[in-house]
Amino acid sequence: MDETLIATINKLQDALAPLGGGSSSPVDLPQITVVGSQSSGKSSVLENIVGRDFLPRGTGIVTRRPLVLQLINRRANPKTSANDLININTTKENGEASENNADEWGEFLHLPNKKFFNFEEIRNEIVRETDAKTGKNLGISPVPINLRIYSPHVLTLTLVDLPGLTKVPVGDQPKDIERQIRDMIMKFISKPNAIVLSVNAANTDLANSDGLKLAREVDPEGARTIGVLTKVDLMDEGTDVIDILAGRVIPLRFGYVPVINRGQKDIESKKTIRDALKDERAFFENHPSYRAKAHYCGTPYLAKKLNGILLHHIKGTLPDIKMRIEHSLKKYQSELALLGPEMAESPTSIVLNMITNFSKDYNEILDGEAKELSSQELSGGARISFVFHEIFKNGISALDPFDQIKDTDIRTIMHNTSGSAPSLFVGTQAFEVLVKQQIHRMEEPSVRCINLIFDELVRILSQILSQPQYSRYPSLKEQVSQHFIQFLREALIPTNKFVTDIIDSEETYVNTAHPDLLKGSQAMSIVEEKFHPKPQIAVDPKTGKPLPPAQHPQSPSPSQQQNKEDVNGFFGGFFSSKNKKRLQSMEAPPPVLRATGSMSERETMETEVIKLLISSYFNIVKRTVADIVPKAIMLKLIVRSKNEIQKELLEKLYSSPELADLVKENEVTVQKRKECVRMVEVLRNASEIVSSV
Repeated sequence: MDETLIATINKLQDALAPLGGGSSSPVDLPQITVVGSQSSGKSSVLENIVGRDFLPRGTGIVTRRPLVLQLINRRANPKTSANDLININTTKENGEASENNADEWGEFLHLPNKKFFNFEEIRNEIVRETDAKTGKNLGISPVPINLRIYSPHVLTLTLVDLPGLTKVPVGDQPKDIERQIRDMIMKFISKPNAIVLSVNAANTDLANSDGLKLAREVDPEGARTIGVLTKVDLMDEGTDVIDILAGRVIPLRFGYVPVINRGQKDIESKKTIRDALKDERAFFENHPSYRAKAHYCGTPYLAKKLNGILLHHIKGTLPDIKMRIEHSLKKYQSELALLGPEMAESPTSIVLNMITNFSKDYNEILDGEAKELSSQELSGGARISFVFHEIFKNGISALDPFDQIKDTDIRTIMHNTSGSAPSLFVGTQAFEVLVKQQIHRMEEPSVRCINLIFDELVRILSQILSQPQYSRYPSLKEQVSQHFIQFLREALIPTNKFVTDIIDSEETYVNTAHPDLLKGSQAMSIVEEKFHPKPQIAVDPKTGKPLPPAQHPQSPSPSQQQNKEDVNGFFGGFFSSKNKKRLQSMEAPPPVLRATGSMSERETMETEVIKLLISSYFNIVKRTVADIVPKAIMLKLIVRSKNEIQKELLEKLYSSPELADLVKENEVTVQKRKECVRMVEVLRNASEIVSSV
């Protein structure tokens, strides 16, 4: 059972390998990640666990891509096939017996069905595959190499060897190589399911260990970190790592295991790992400090411990992994469904579908039946209603005729309309001239209203086209947008004409017989009442009888009034009675004459009457315009666009000679689909693997 669990995780690792080990993988698998600084002996520890030389060696960064190492314990096979024997070099070039045999071999995920019995070739393949991805200039890449080793001498185990931490760029390495490596390591070890195998040299201070420092960042409690102490045999005489092993220095939940690797001299003298492991055992069994605990030291114990930790970890996380795989699979399947199949339809049906969907969405948004109604802001038809009933209506209401018509203007027009004979009654003509001038002012807000509605319709267009289904064909989307705006621009011409005609018709014919208009006689009596209020008869509070009228101040006699008027006349402002000489010489009138000077009571009253009538009529027109202009815009622009846009787009696009180019898919969509198809395939595969457990 235990073997199958690790085998399942190995299969999952292979299945998810195409996604790379980085953050793109949706499932976080339990794995042992090996971290340490460059010279801490990481590679030697891994080789000792495998029992064979197979990792690239040298100075500088040797591991430049993560190596996912799957060890599979396989019983020795007494019957070796002839084929396998051909692949094995039983003698080395110098005539020594080789360790290569038919029971141990490696396989790479990127070279399926090829067995490497010669471990020297495995090393060369790792170097070749690393250079293929990272180039020769010692750069690094997060894409892992998956290597599987079958051997009777290993415990089933999965390890991820990561690049060693480095401080200074060497040769033509990128300047930020330290940050790049650190980021890559963090990506792997920060996953909660990663067990961190921190490799530290025992002959340096543990507090300075780079591997432990990184492990503490992602696992401050030390709950998923296991320490390995290398170079124990190189420590100064009389020193040992007993305090560290006892957890008195930097405690870790899984503790520390001391190991001894081959030194450079041993490697040069071709000392085999089998021999090195024998020497390691002898060192711990004979060392006074470690003798009592020798069975808890050395590489075989480390491999056994790692196997146990990994198994325990897999058992705990498998249910969660199953759930994550299912969840991710559903997510990518629904995304794939949204992106739609790859050009399954003909170009004409794609165009037809998009136009139909666009017209439907446009109508729905205007009618307030959009699929996603927002509670956060007004949209579509509601914004149009706001323009009509708030902005336009208030804009028209704010027009005040009397911020442009002054009393002197009214007097001047009254004199002008009565011609050479001073008028006896209030002139209708003066009233009409003034009203028409004011009605004309309504044209500007009305045209502004049309432009605001145009902007709102373009806004609806953007709202519709921002939906994911339209971004699939960017050229087609662009064409729909252009033709729609062009159509609206053309519709603006008759709309503007219709609205300006409405204002012109109001201006052309002033309907003085309008039932709501204040009658002249009513206006007169209102003004009369204002100027000559009926005297309030005072009542004696005690008796309740009217009191005798108080003495009124003497009003000037009509003849006195007449004389005064003669002197001042209509244009009294120009001639001062004090300057008799000017009066006698009868100078010619000035080039520009305006009615100024103090107004007679009659003039004042007439002015007030005209003002009342203007105000009354202007309010009638305001109501009419505020009501009829939105109706005109609705008829000529909005309803027309609703009814005709589908036909318009079909005419412009359906028979377009560039139809095939229009339905070219967005590169992003194509990439996304490829990505989703790959994810779905990988996750389906993974799902089948886990469901078999």
